Amino acid sequence: MRRKLIAGNWKMYGDRAHLAELDAIAEAARANPGIDVLVCPPSVLIAPALARQPGLAIGAQNCHDAPEGPYTGSVSAAMLRECGATHVIVGHSERRAAQHETDAKVRAKSKSAIAAGMVALVCVGETEAERRAGEAEDIVTGQIFGSVTKYAQPDTVIVSYEPVWAIGSGLTPSIEEVRSMHATIRAALCSKLGEAIGSAIRILYGGSVSAANASELLAIENVDGALVGRASLTAAQFVPIIEAAAAI
Repeated sequence: MRRKLIAGNWKMYGDRAHLAELDAIAEAARANPGIDVLVCPPSVLIAPALARQPGLAIGAQNCHDAPEGPYTGSVSAAMLRECGATHVIVGHSERRAAQHETDAKVRAKSKSAIAAGMVALVCVGETEAERRAGEAEDIVTGQIFGSVTKYAQPDTVIVSYEPVWAIGSGLTPSIEEVRSMHATIRAALCSKLGEAIGSAIRILYGGSVSAANASELLAIENVDGALVGRASLTAAQFVPIIEAAAAI
């Protein structure tokens, strides 16, 4: 049985004062032990976040694919793990677009994360132009085969489907579109990794998830949780999503 996971991606928002939001989030996580809750703040806030709420799972938003080296400004997975992060997001569409990260680069980052003892949260998703052209499922299937390491296990890799055109836009795919894409991702995982592993890896949905639509999205087959952006920045918006997952 795949446990629901509600993960928050704070992106480049927040400061130490903002960590006060974690108090109510951690309380909601404790009150709903049947699901997993994860918050991914900027890397400089990982250690302070854990100091404030040591029982809450804290993740990172990116890592370098090398364990160490002359990469000014970069942070390795091992460094993040030493800070206390348990998960790391790799391949988010914002990085794929702005930093030109390829599937091979994302796969290398996920392998580095796993080697450091972290869980790699691998993001995939199509652009609006690709969906309009009828290429969405082919694009995402290709990203699964290219970005997910062949050594993936249910306890080391999570996949998040984020249609690029829905991120931060307030738009979401239809229920049928989400159902169809998550079924496609499940089939791709099973094809790449084998039925037992592919059927056990969690697939999250991300892209304008809110308290208003969480219950409907989380009830869809093969939607094993959510990667939440803007709505994860405040407990007032994030906690109802946690509660919606717990009620499924």
